[in-house]
Amino acid sequence: MPLTIAIQMDPISAVDIEADSTFALALEAQIRGHELYYYLTQNLSFQDGLVTARAHPIIVRPEKGHHVTMGPERVIDLADMDVVLMRQDPPFDMAYITATHILEHIHPETLVVNDPFHVRNAPEKLLVTHFDGLMPPTLISADIDAIKAFRETHNDIILKPLYGNGGAGVFRLKRDDQNFNALMELFTEMYREPVIAQAYLPAVRDGDKRIILVDGEPVGALNRRPAEGETRSNLHVGGKAEAIDLSARDLEICTAIGPTLRDRGLIFVGIDVIGNYLTEINVTSPTGIQEIKKFGGADIAALIWDAIERRVQIN
Repeated sequence: MPLTIAIQMDPISAVDIEADSTFALALEAQIRGHELYYYLTQNLSFQDGLVTARAHPIIVRPEKGHHVTMGPERVIDLADMDVVLMRQDPPFDMAYITATHILEHIHPETLVVNDPFHVRNAPEKLLVTHFDGLMPPTLISADIDAIKAFRETHNDIILKPLYGNGGAGVFRLKRDDQNFNALMELFTEMYREPVIAQAYLPAVRDGDKRIILVDGEPVGALNRRPAEGETRSNLHVGGKAEAIDLSARDLEICTAIGPTLRDRGLIFVGIDVIGNYLTEINVTSPTGIQEIKKFGGADIAALIWDAIERRVQIN
């Protein structure tokens, strides 16, 4: 049965159609005969119990420079939609959190993917703390003395903002690095939240694995190897994408977290694994599905829509 779908995202005119996961999801939905609407987060409103958005009907196509046609803007009642895809990029700030509160008014009668309540309660670097034995040694704190002691213990650490994304603000600090105090001053000025410190994992030189789970099941993986002289493996800062298979440890991690993701309505999730350790569980706007398909992996966009359609039928 054709569905009506609203996609809450960043400007669609600017996406890289050969890499963007949201575009792949839109294209797959259209292939299945679903009707698409698109709106920006700032065009989402709540008034007198109604959740509305100033949205455009869209047609997408895999043609660079001509990948979207937008119809006339109009106000739509999101309760009339079958599905809302919440796909705006982080940062996971109060604007993002407010959007989850608004969308919670229509879910699950309108299926919001991922579940807005559980997105709000599952920040990437915090959800992982609920699974014993999967994380590297980790400290979450704003206490400079605690962070200093953590570095003394582990000698070589990674320091990053708790709610950062895309590798922004990620620093490697060895025991003798004299930039520690200046860096902590910078973090204190920029963020009110604690920072996260983790023991540096030398295995990152072999890559930071992105594993995609759909409704709690692992369906594909991509290795991201950092560029020479770079700690971060994110593709947009020079990381190299590589095909990779799931290891026994990867499957063990997925088995441990999969039921929780499924029960919380987190249909599309991307986890980050370095060596034997789970470092993040990405639920806000995971990426990587196009790269996995290019390396001969599964058509994850199709698997996601299979899972969404099953959930809509149940609702």
